[in-house]
Amino acid sequence: MAITKEKKAQVLHKLEATLKSAKTAVFVGFKGLTVAQQNEMRKALKAQGIGYTVSKKTLLGRALDSHKYEGSMPALEGEIALAYGADELAPAREIGTFVKKFGGALTFVGGVFGGTYVGRDEITAISAIPGMDTLRTMFAQVINSPRTRFAVALGKVAEKKG
Repeated sequence: MAITKEKKAQVLHKLEATLKSAKTAVFVGFKGLTVAQQNEMRKALKAQGIGYTVSKKTLLGRALDSHKYEGSMPALEGEIALAYGADELAPAREIGTFVKKFGGALTFVGGVFGGTYVGRDEITAISAIPGMDTLRTMFAQVINSPRTRFAVALGKVAEKKG
């Protein structure tokens, strides 16, 4: 359905503002998602502080062109949505959970990470990086591992002698 020039200008302005404030933007291909699945995904993304919007590809292309990102923009084919957020990893990670959950109905197309266009493979790899809380927990376990092993060894020695 055709939209008026005023509405296109509003959508373009909103997309430009969104891309300016977002640290990461993920291009998501969607086809065959039910309304219930879309609502579930939007609700979960909103709870994580991640925006999700669908617009015409020409308007999205114009908004992306106005920001002069490095690299070459991936081909935006089919129905495209934009997931974005202030956290660098969260949009890709959260969309990744729904890509796994919904199978072929939702796919990564590419994105913008660190001011550079990235392709499908790169954004898929970014989505596999765990969150900061998980990384901190993993780091703490690595740091405490030698102490824990030493304490277990001392306990075994004490049992043998005691």
